[in-house]
Amino acid sequence: MFIQTEQTPNPATLKFLPGRDVLGRGTADFPSRDVAAASPLAQRLFEIDGVQGVFLGADFVTITKAGDKEWFLLKPSILGVIMEHFTANRPVLLEETGDGHAASADDDEIVTQIKELLDTRVRPAVAQDGGDITFYGFEEGVVYLEMKGACSGCPSSTATLKAGIENMLRHYIPEVVEVRAVR
Repeated sequence: MFIQTEQTPNPATLKFLPGRDVLGRGTADFPSRDVAAASPLAQRLFEIDGVQGVFLGADFVTITKAGDKEWFLLKPSILGVIMEHFTANRPVLLEETGDGHAASADDDEIVTQIKELLDTRVRPAVAQDGGDITFYGFEEGVVYLEMKGACSGCPSSTATLKAGIENMLRHYIPEVVEVRAVR
């Protein structure tokens, strides 16, 4: 098994591509060891000193490291855990924990449009950088979103939200006046 690594815009985060499905679809965010019980893979990765966050995507694993650790010291252990996990055909998740971004019957037309644009135009782009985006709500012209994975805490995430996502949503949906980050 050959696992590729890719840098992300966030220097504290690396994207690991095992060359196979990780979740298949959806994402799972484990920002700390305390919430990793649903994923045997995330639990194993948190055993590595310096791993601060694990984000699972369709075909990638994004790892966020502690600021005092160096990638050249962490990468061999991370690669070993990922390789051993998939080679042994262990489950990635014990239960379904996907974010469920799909529009629901309760959504009004504007929210449905926002979710559709996020799913088709934004999520694929942030997934390329090892992250994801979650829709939290729409009130009085303001769209509330959370950046996850490599995008969480990334120095360019504010610019992505304001210059990229906000401008696109305002262009297609005149009712949107602003995008704000949650957390």
